[in-house]
Amino acid sequence: MDRSQKADSVAYLNGVFSEAGAVIVTRNLGLTVAQTTVLRNKIREVGATYKVAKNSLAKLAVAGTDYEGLGDFFTGPTAIAASVDPVAAAKAIVEFAKTTDKIEIVGGSMGTQVLNADGVKALASMPSLDELRGTLIGLIQAPATKLAQLATAPAAKLARVFSAYAEKEAA
Repeated sequence: MDRSQKADSVAYLNGVFSEAGAVIVTRNLGLTVAQTTVLRNKIREVGATYKVAKNSLAKLAVAGTDYEGLGDFFTGPTAIAASVDPVAAAKAIVEFAKTTDKIEIVGGSMGTQVLNADGVKALASMPSLDELRGTLIGLIQAPATKLAQLATAPAAKLARVFSAYAEKEAA
């Protein structure tokens, strides 16, 4: 890598750190190209990014961001998964790590809060931002639906009573 490529890489990583809701650091313990492709596809599906980065460049990029606490995690063959949704990247990495022992979750961070590997697994067990939004919308819509049912119920009961009287008089 020449200087301009290194500068571009640091700028890209700094942008990732600036925009991310959570960053997960993993250690590659011999993943094949096929396994890495599967992992990248899973991560891309949830709207996250996965980047193998040179440790010295990652340490430079993390300086001055909320993720400075991750600097100690950048040793050995590391990769960085990041997403705006704090849970998305963690879920994808943890699910993939269950299928193979060739990837190790080193740690992560949500802003200034540094997480160890167990913290990342706990983060992955939380519902994603989309799931929370769906639950919230369901909770908001439920009272409105019940109000609509309550408002129409008396009218429906009256209609049934009138219908019964009409049938009784017709007979």
